Amino acid sequence: MLRIRQAVEDDVPELVRLRALLFETLGGDFFNPGGGGDWRDRLAAVLKEQITADTVRILVVDGEQGLAACGIGTVEQRLPSPHLRNGRIGHVLGMVTDPVYRRRGHSRAVMRGLLDWFREQEAARVDLYASPDGEPLYRALGFADHPNPSLYWRP
Repeated sequence: MLRIRQAVEDDVPELVRLRALLFETLGGDFFNPGGGGDWRDRLAAVLKEQITADTVRILVVDGEQGLAACGIGTVEQRLPSPHLRNGRIGHVLGMVTDPVYRRRGHSRAVMRGLLDWFREQEAARVDLYASPDGEPLYRALGFADHPNPSLYWRP
């Protein structure tokens, strides 16, 4: 039986490792722009600060040594609108499974746990960015193409 649990502060080094693995897997200049590894220290600090926040849920699966998989969900309060009636929007961040543990249902179990949490938080919509490898799973769980085009700006 696969056991999903909420992350604790002692998991932070492994969460940082898995998130770095995610960016290495995605590749490209956007995900690996250079400039050093200081983002990992900043990530660790933010994770320690937010790991117990009401607006953040970090679910993990333990491996034999370290974490096998993790997924992070956040809920943000935006202004209500016709397409976001209560203004509560969920985001899935950092869904990643260590390559040694892939194809065992870990990501699916973590995502189901996050989706249950989003329902409890009354999120009106949940957004995520899917890697090519993860997209079939998300579509199987009911995710669809976003109706709004996305742009970004970097100062």
